[in-house]
Amino acid sequence: MFISFEGIDGSGKSTQARVLAESLRARGLDVVLTREPGGSPGAEEIRRLVLEGDPDRWSAQTEILLFTAARRDHLERVIEPALAAGKVVICDRFADSTRMYQGLSRGDLRALVDQLHSLMIAREPDLTILIDIDPAVGLARAKGRQGSEERFEDFGLGLQQKMRAGFLDLAREFAPRFAVIDGARTSEIIAQDVLETALAKL
Repeated sequence: MFISFEGIDGSGKSTQARVLAESLRARGLDVVLTREPGGSPGAEEIRRLVLEGDPDRWSAQTEILLFTAARRDHLERVIEPALAAGKVVICDRFADSTRMYQGLSRGDLRALVDQLHSLMIAREPDLTILIDIDPAVGLARAKGRQGSEERFEDFGLGLQQKMRAGFLDLAREFAPRFAVIDGARTSEIIAQDVLETALAKL
């Protein structure tokens, strides 16, 4: 089974992905926890290119190509082999993030994202868990991390608000595989909801 986590920056999705992996392992399941962009050596190199540096470093079109290349390598080297071996794959972000951050953020490029996805990836998660949170809260959390990978956070609150609305639209568009989880509660309560959602799908 392939589970992805989505959400705006600072939503807590990375924490929840890790907690779910630990919970499923405790139940005897073989789990691979990975992330995008990245997850394989080649994709991690591309991650550094797209997440660091000036916000205007790349055009949205170039980013789409870079993210798709990273995703293809990740799919070939990590995701598909793990699924073929009967493992549960939990991925912190997948194609829905590209649909939002590149397809929506700086122009209407969603059709281009979907076209490349169809040609080069052609796989969707079995379950996508969207951690929904107020954009101002998420951005404050994300900026508080003070890491080097803040290129998208540097676009500001307006982008985060647009992304939240876009993710909720995606959840409606792909309703059968999406579960929207309220991220405004304690981490423990969110984790319980996430676990129950995953177990029901499993």
